[in-house]
Amino acid sequence: MLQVPFYDPEKSYEENLSDGPFGAFADGEILDQKGEPNFNFFGHKVYSPFGIPAGPLINGNFVQAALDKGFDIVTYKTVRTEAHVCHPWPNILGVKIDGDLTLEKAKENLIGITKYEEPLSITNSFGVPSLSPEIWKEDIKNLIKNKREGQVIVGAFQGTKKGDGDVDSYINDFCNAARMLKEVGVEIMEVNLSCPNEGTDNLLCYDVERSVKVAEAIKNEIGEIPLIIKIAYYKDEEMFKNFVKEIGSIVDGISAINTIAAPIVNENGEQALPGEGRMKSGVCGHSIKWAGIEMVKRLKSLREEFGYKYTIVGVGGVTAPEDFFDYRNAGADIVMSATGAMWNPYLAKEIKELL
Repeated sequence: MLQVPFYDPEKSYEENLSDGPFGAFADGEILDQKGEPNFNFFGHKVYSPFGIPAGPLINGNFVQAALDKGFDIVTYKTVRTEAHVCHPWPNILGVKIDGDLTLEKAKENLIGITKYEEPLSITNSFGVPSLSPEIWKEDIKNLIKNKREGQVIVGAFQGTKKGDGDVDSYINDFCNAARMLKEVGVEIMEVNLSCPNEGTDNLLCYDVERSVKVAEAIKNEIGEIPLIIKIAYYKDEEMFKNFVKEIGSIVDGISAINTIAAPIVNENGEQALPGEGRMKSGVCGHSIKWAGIEMVKRLKSLREEFGYKYTIVGVGGVTAPEDFFDYRNAGADIVMSATGAMWNPYLAKEIKELL
């Protein structure tokens, strides 16, 4: 049963920042951890190989609430080297989808609604907003200082393309963001290569050459700190194989998937999310689980083929404990949930009871 989401879609991003989180994430209850932290995540012992990816944990209050509710690997929402504003409200809508969101279905208009029902799928359109470094650096520093045993905070970031189109400055911006995270003590980082409008083929992760340059530059900056890359779904098998072959020995982890983009309209057939460039937005939740599972299987197969050692982080459509185990059986070392966790604050607890 869906509960009150910890991020309130009826409120603006700014209202969530100042007043959130909501629902059970706001009750102050800290769930007890049982046993010992025996699962490994880049050398850190955690209570469970489960957590929340970059997205819904928009500041330290949200991150701390997630840790309190037993999500042991939590990702501080993607930050930038400068403040970046959010797209206009609304930023989240429920989506009517019959079954899986196949790539064919994603070419057609989907209806966005303000109701959220099981099986839960939503669309989100934020534009990767970021607080200024002065704010988020202090926020993360305080979280790390108060972190408990058996839990890990991942710092997510991305570069920002400037108006001049200079590739070197673009790559340097990634490095600057990584350096800032390193300075505040982040022990594991995730770089977003799956955001629209940042690569030459719409998504940066579809540009193999540039993705490799970005990953190499970041690793040169952060040294031994583990680096995860967040990627999208790949339709083309050869393209994906080449991507993994070129980047799989550079990075320490690969997280898949982000969302599947589709045009979202209201019940009158009009663009549902206001503003230029928002006709399409990313769909996540139950209907994209098939794509996440498929990518995990492919990542596992390619890891074996190339003899690589990257950690596989499975994301997409984890809304119930059985989804977690489906991902683990497919080959995911770590599993994460955004949409499912938002509407079920006890998802981590339910999974731990079955481990």
